[in-house]
Amino acid sequence: MTERRNGLTYAEAGVDIDAGNALVERIKPAAKSTNRAGVMAGLGGFGGLFDVKAAGYTDPVLVAATDGVGTKLKIAIDTGVVSGVGVDLVAMCVNDLVCQGAEPLFFLDYFACGSLDVERAAQVVEGIADGCRQAGAALIGGETAEMPGMYSDEDFDLAGFSVGAMERGAALPNGVVEGDVLLGLASNGVHSNGYSLVRKIVEVNGLDWDAASPFGSGTLGQALLAPTRIYVRQALAAIRYGGVHGLAHITGGGLTENLPRVLPEGLGVQVDLGAWTLPPVFRWLGASGELETSEMLKTFNAGIGMVLVVSADRALSLMEVLQDEGETVYQLGSVLSGEGVTYTGVLK
Repeated sequence: MTERRNGLTYAEAGVDIDAGNALVERIKPAAKSTNRAGVMAGLGGFGGLFDVKAAGYTDPVLVAATDGVGTKLKIAIDTGVVSGVGVDLVAMCVNDLVCQGAEPLFFLDYFACGSLDVERAAQVVEGIADGCRQAGAALIGGETAEMPGMYSDEDFDLAGFSVGAMERGAALPNGVVEGDVLLGLASNGVHSNGYSLVRKIVEVNGLDWDAASPFGSGTLGQALLAPTRIYVRQALAAIRYGGVHGLAHITGGGLTENLPRVLPEGLGVQVDLGAWTLPPVFRWLGASGELETSEMLKTFNAGIGMVLVVSADRALSLMEVLQDEGETVYQLGSVLSGEGVTYTGVLK
């Protein structure tokens, strides 16, 4: 190739390789803090290595999940409060894994942006490491893609990939029968679903992200960015105790769409809406958006982030197990003959 004076560089095209290298060095301690049994190498290779046998499994089945954070990222970008979305990214993957009965083992992330801001990207990845520590999963790799022209300078997107394991024959859901009890675990806010509707409600009410939160402390943007709860430790403790027949992560589609995913044909559930108190953020969203109850229950988690379907004779003891793990637990209803979700009572 002919050498030209003042020739173009990759950096002039908008991609800063040095910034990418600086980010890798910056996040190595965060990734290392997530190490667990089974990790075989640190960051920097072309792939992450993990020894499932060293993690304690004798006849494992691997379970994989992938997800993103959705338009909640837009609020994080607009406010500059980005560390919590890393936790969201992990939560959306590992909470799904544990619903299959699997223990999350490791995690990889994909960070795409228009212009790489090392400090901002590091905050995101450090949030991912925080989520991994909560889930007991190792952050063993990832990819950073700087794509000028594909994204604006301020925009970025995230995808997460998690792999877990369980011993052969332990997959959930399994054994769900009429009479089983639904135990709901509290959410701490909107989590990571329904944010297109959230943003529309904020828009039509003429509010800014830096306005005082009408339902909690701090600004509206900060309140709406509360990270998704991670239920792995608690759910695994319940599974090990015994009597858990299924778990449903309450994400997009709410209780209405997610509970039927763990039910065999011919069975439905009855949910008592008076069994828990609707958190303030949902009361505000409902009033400000003039939402019908059916829309609320089909869009948001409405205060319930995870539901366990458990044997009736173990429901009370499992509630104690979960409470010992720090959970707020509600007995929501039961499994019955039929299809879908039937609601009784009213949200309060």
